[in-house]
Amino acid sequence: MHMPRVAPVAHDGSIMSIETIWLAIGFLGQGLFFGRWVIQWIASERNAESQVPVSFWYMSLIGGLITLAYAIYRKDPVFIAGQSIGSIVYIRNLMLISRTSQANQPGSSSFPRT
Repeated sequence: MHMPRVAPVAHDGSIMSIETIWLAIGFLGQGLFFGRWVIQWIASERNAESQVPVSFWYMSLIGGLITLAYAIYRKDPVFIAGQSIGSIVYIRNLMLISRTSQANQPGSSSFPRT
């Protein structure tokens, strides 16, 4: 059975193009990606020293993945490579933070795992 496609409608009643939707997605990703620096700056100012809060890495990952989706839509190999590699770094940093947090939990052993 063929389902009719429903096109998104803008506030003025006009139909938004797929290109406009992807531009909005791209700007959302870039906005989140930029916002991570604001979060890092605020955290550093509050502590009067350079800080990289966990939210920085989550915003990096989410913003980077949204931007990666936009880059894939645009078929831009340079942009795709940069965002793909960045996502691996963000995930790895979150894994390291999680591991450190678990090791610092009360009752956790400081002995190496075997």
